[in-house]
Amino acid sequence: MKLLIAKAAGFCMGVRRAVDMAFDAANKHKGPVFTYGPLVHNPQVLRVLREKGISVLESIPEHSADTVLIRAHGVPPETRARLKAAGFRILDATCPRVARVQAIIKRHSRKEYACIIIGDKDHPEVVGLLGYAGKYGLAVNTLKDLEKLKPFEKAIVVAQTTQNTHFFEQVTAWVQKNRRHYKVYNTICDSTEKRQSEVQRLAQTVDAVVVVGGHNSGNTKRLAEIVRQNQKPVYHVESEADLDLEALADAEAIGITAGASTPNWVTRKVYRSLESMFYHKRRGWRRRLFQFQRLMLLTSIYVSLGAGCLTYACSHVQDVDPILPYALIAMLYVLSMHLLNNLLERKAAHYNDPDRAFFHDAYTPLLTVLALMSGAAGLSIAYIMGHAPFVILVVMSILGLSYNVTLIPPRLFNSRYRRIRDIPGSKTILIALAWGVVTSLYPYLSISGGLNPQTLLIFILAALLVFVRTAFFDILDMQGDRIVGKETIAIFLGEKRSMRLLKTILVAVIIVLAVCMAIGWINLFGIALAFCPVFLLTILYVYEKGHLLPGIRLEFFVETNFLLAGIIAGLGNLLK
Repeated sequence: MKLLIAKAAGFCMGVRRAVDMAFDAANKHKGPVFTYGPLVHNPQVLRVLREKGISVLESIPEHSADTVLIRAHGVPPETRARLKAAGFRILDATCPRVARVQAIIKRHSRKEYACIIIGDKDHPEVVGLLGYAGKYGLAVNTLKDLEKLKPFEKAIVVAQTTQNTHFFEQVTAWVQKNRRHYKVYNTICDSTEKRQSEVQRLAQTVDAVVVVGGHNSGNTKRLAEIVRQNQKPVYHVESEADLDLEALADAEAIGITAGASTPNWVTRKVYRSLESMFYHKRRGWRRRLFQFQRLMLLTSIYVSLGAGCLTYACSHVQDVDPILPYALIAMLYVLSMHLLNNLLERKAAHYNDPDRAFFHDAYTPLLTVLALMSGAAGLSIAYIMGHAPFVILVVMSILGLSYNVTLIPPRLFNSRYRRIRDIPGSKTILIALAWGVVTSLYPYLSISGGLNPQTLLIFILAALLVFVRTAFFDILDMQGDRIVGKETIAIFLGEKRSMRLLKTILVAVIIVLAVCMAIGWINLFGIALAFCPVFLLTILYVYEKGHLLPGIRLEFFVETNFLLAGIIAGLGNLLK
């Protein structure tokens, strides 16, 4: 079975902007936060908003000093005026595309043009647009309703931004034939057009399509309609619980798309349910491989093996000997820290990686014992290696455990930054630094008792590689992290700028390693480290092209990066 996810699936720009503004308001502003009407037509998002203390304001009180967010659909001008008069602090999350339609209608209604809106008159966006049109506004939802309207001397025709593109093309053709003096503005959002065009192509290449989104979401229902028009089975689900796995079991290729108000974490749950269904119905090596990959990732054993292999590669570059004890220490340290910190911050995982969160919930005692035993084992090996290695590892362990600990009591200093994790971007930077120290600085420092420029360079390069790996996962987890108030570098920079930063770092690492090997500043084992940025660049490229989807396979490929570096270094050592 092949799974294909539409590139345009999930939050459109306007909905993402509105949801981000809502969560940011709940995290930053004191006092109640309201949205005027339901923010989106998606039950999962609305439930999370309620959990964050964001309520729906159905009617406007006489007086209020609270914060109210105008949703992406926009509101009529008189509603905005009433909210302002009541004393609300207004956060305007009206989609820029909707605001453009409002501006077109406002400009023409002043000149007494009839404003014909092709859309559902009860939809919040159309209600807002009619408010800008005033007495000149009309809403029609079918070609017959349009034909019934009397001819106007002056009129414009606009579309609800989520209107069906094929239907609006029919409207445009009718106007050109029968009302040539009308002005037609195609105001359908380009995101809507892309989404509908993509699902059209997707339906032609798969056996069935799963459309994820609220049952009362207009744009999501239109996606399902397009699939039906292509004579393909369509399953409109709000969550993975609605999937008819038996009906989908015989499909060789399944397409997945999602409405503009569907969050990534819901689509990801649906994808992972279908991914698991594929491997569970299979027999033989594919099923066993999937189960092995899942177990190694969920227990953090695989990522710890990567740390050990990266240490092995870095140590060969620096001519450190012995290597294996330090590789084992790095593996045990990373396993312990990853498990403990994952167990302490499971809230975001319930959105970003529900499979991992449920696994940790189910096996908390066992994973806690594994974390403590691996930490103790690492310290024991360090103690055997000498006084200095032991002290360094103890200090690093204390720093790693302090990430989630409240260091400044509220009664002493009233600030939101009381833990290291509260500092924006701290997680990504600290993980990179910790890995850099344990994989490159720690072995050399333990043996020589000092540092040299070559070791510092290897430390920087190793830390940068781990930074890219961690920041990429942050990009995948942006929606869940924003919900729980985590300010990662990906949230601070945005997805596109973050991806550009990661690719720039990888290219710079490749150039530096190539130059250093060419001038003989580091030995040929640098090839093992050079493999890492090349491999990561490939993964980023394949991910952006949509050939690798967020799931077990993508995570496994990313974590395999450092293992392959260690394997290459090992082969090079055998061939010396």
